[in-house]
Amino acid sequence: MTTTLNIPPAVLPTLTEAQYLRLRRYLDLTEADYDPAERMLAATFFATGKSYHTTLSSGIPHRVHRTRETLNYAVALFDAGDPAERERALGILDRMLSLQDTDPASRTYGIWSWFLEEPLSKMAPPDWNWADFCGAQLLEIAHTHGPGLPEEMQARVRAAILHAARSIERRNVAPDYTNIAIMGSYVTLAASELYGQDDLHAYGLAKFRRFYEYTLEQGGFSEYNSPTYTHTALDELGRIQRYVRDPEVTPLVRTLYRRTWEDIARHFHAPTRQWAGPHSRAYHSLLGSRIHGLIHRATEGRFSCPETEAEVDSESLQEHRHNHVCPSDLEAAFFSLETPSEFRQTFSKGTPDMVGTTFLSPAFTLGTINEGDLWNQRRALIAYWGTAQAPKYLHLRFLHDGWDFSAARIACVQRGGEALCTVAFASDGGDTHVNLDMIQNGTIQADDLRLRIEFGNLPLGVRPMGPIENETDWPWTLDLGEVSIGLSLPHAFWDGAPGRWESGGDGEHRQWIDLVFHHGPARSFRLPELKTTSIALALRIVPGSSPVPMPPVRVEAESELPHAAWEGLVLPVVPRPDTTARIRAVHAET
Repeated sequence: MTTTLNIPPAVLPTLTEAQYLRLRRYLDLTEADYDPAERMLAATFFATGKSYHTTLSSGIPHRVHRTRETLNYAVALFDAGDPAERERALGILDRMLSLQDTDPASRTYGIWSWFLEEPLSKMAPPDWNWADFCGAQLLEIAHTHGPGLPEEMQARVRAAILHAARSIERRNVAPDYTNIAIMGSYVTLAASELYGQDDLHAYGLAKFRRFYEYTLEQGGFSEYNSPTYTHTALDELGRIQRYVRDPEVTPLVRTLYRRTWEDIARHFHAPTRQWAGPHSRAYHSLLGSRIHGLIHRATEGRFSCPETEAEVDSESLQEHRHNHVCPSDLEAAFFSLETPSEFRQTFSKGTPDMVGTTFLSPAFTLGTINEGDLWNQRRALIAYWGTAQAPKYLHLRFLHDGWDFSAARIACVQRGGEALCTVAFASDGGDTHVNLDMIQNGTIQADDLRLRIEFGNLPLGVRPMGPIENETDWPWTLDLGEVSIGLSLPHAFWDGAPGRWESGGDGEHRQWIDLVFHHGPARSFRLPELKTTSIALALRIVPGSSPVPMPPVRVEAESELPHAAWEGLVLPVVPRPDTTARIRAVHAET
């Protein structure tokens, strides 16, 4: 059954009854967040010392009015078709258009701030992605509701979209910024076709063609295998398919759309319903209903997903607009996994190439990247096991004052459920962020430094512990019931000193084993001057509850270029902090 909405049929998105009811429930739940005085959605925002872009003070709650979320809400109000809600949507749209920087001479031309309470002049730095995100939502309004807007509002929407598109053109992100490169292509192409801007169309077409060629040349998306941004890429490719009419674009977007579904299917671990690693960008280690809901809808319900029927979230705002379709020959990957398989995928080419290894078996999956960093959005080494109802994970991290240290660079070689890894430290790398928070003068201040082996969603009573002897090189087995994990750290030093083992947890779903290198009063560490500061570790996962044989890992620390060797796997060890370029050059010798 479809629901007829109170706008001209020629511009309607078609909602099924289930989609309309979820949209309706979300709007009803969001009602409490709407602030009629500001004509925006209000929310509580907790800034942390690691927040990017915003300068709102950390550690305290802030009541903020969000621009992007408010604009998404306006689209949903228009789509719901209720006359009173349409008036609210028009008021929101009027408010949102007034908040854009429309001065072409301005550094922040064409974008919005995150929050009403923090204008662009206060952000550090402003987020230029808001031209893409907000421009895409304005285009949804223009395409599907534009003819029904008052003439004056139509003119303002046109101007705002073109300001956003020109901002995107001015910024001109590279094709390796996957989701923004696709979204920017959509906004510039759709805006140019809608409003007859030939020069903008030429730019958008060249931009999208460049992204297409770059992606095929590199082997995949630079934001590789990302549970968050692969979904975003799929959404934006879907928008291009839906709205852009240029026949030169059609074969390109069809190819990329198909390849995106191939990446999702290839990495899906059906026994746990998790997205196997490695991940370039992920905000959580366990999937929520967002991806499950995508697959459920894209397979017309053949992939069962009870939580998507009960849970109403921000996806309910626009699921009806995307109408994704999974290619039928890929569906089987989402339902079962009968035999183990392993594959390697090149994500980008360079020195070294960036290559992910993924092992899928009925009992578990293990994924690693051959070379990368340990930023908090990375999952450079991650394993999943358990069931669809109770998936568990292991994630390797390195923490600086409780936050993932982006200057920690990892190299991995993997064979099935076995991996040998080394960690080096870049003296010119990022601290809390890979490019927004760079280490200055090779020096960090730290009151805590530790390697963390994090476990998620373990059953009550299961508490992973480090080796009893508290020696870094002592191999030991973690019996976790459904799987057993063998670990060995034969080489683990910070400034020439070994660490000590410590176990802990957050009292909820996460537990960990930490190798603590420094904890106490804050100290200054000048990375280029440190003595031996590097890590080598080996990991083996086997099904069931049993001891795991862990032969010793040999580390030739005295040679000109030290190497770690274990069970036929070999990796170079960068013994002391060095520049990112030199560490990557050493890792390229793997």
